[in-house]
Amino acid sequence: MDFDPARLAIMALALAAGAIVKGATGMGLPLVALPVLTTVFGLQHAVGIMAITQVLTNCMQIWQFRSEARSEGLGFLPWFLVAAGAGVVLGTWLLSSLPERALIISLGLLLLGYFLFKITRPHLTVGPELARRAGPFAGFGSGVLQGATGISAPIGVTFIHAMGLERRTHVYAVSAMFLTLGLVQLPALVISGIMQAQWVLEALLAMIPILIFMPVGQALAKRLSRRAFDLMILIFLGLMGLKMVLGL
Repeated sequence: MDFDPARLAIMALALAAGAIVKGATGMGLPLVALPVLTTVFGLQHAVGIMAITQVLTNCMQIWQFRSEARSEGLGFLPWFLVAAGAGVVLGTWLLSSLPERALIISLGLLLLGYFLFKITRPHLTVGPELARRAGPFAGFGSGVLQGATGISAPIGVTFIHAMGLERRTHVYAVSAMFLTLGLVQLPALVISGIMQAQWVLEALLAMIPILIFMPVGQALAKRLSRRAFDLMILIFLGLMGLKMVLGL
């Protein structure tokens, strides 16, 4: 496909913006960059590229924040991740025939409801015991959504955010979720015949602006207070919900 310099610049800016959000919050790269890549490559091609970058970027963040693996607040995580992986497989098979637009609107309303709830009752959180009990259900729901729509954040990130974890622990948990989902979804794209060899090279080229700008987001996040970081995540979830409801 023939690209003009302006289109390449827009793609690079979208990847850079997504990388800054990803570096700061542990999420947001596909949500920011995927719509732009889709207009250039088409949906399947864009999803294939982003699936590779998802695995690579979350491997990086898991390694960077590996000291958080033994954090007391992450007792829920092992079964959460196991259930998430199962949900991807089952969601792809069970929910592929559901009306996509209706599902996305429902997820957007869920996010907006959580946003309003946290704004009005900011001090309510999910405690460690409830997180361990509810974790497998939240993980499974995240995986089902990932398999059916390619979107897992409305349940997974919302659940993790509701626990009120410290920034580093939050980023580790979110990265572990996205990495697990990516490691299940990427082979599925290969087995189904969707993934093409040339997309691997394109994903590696996409990593150039990502590698440059993810540290920028991480540096910005370090300057934020706990309250400011929590508010930034909440605003991001609210905007994502609004985007899904309006179909932007």
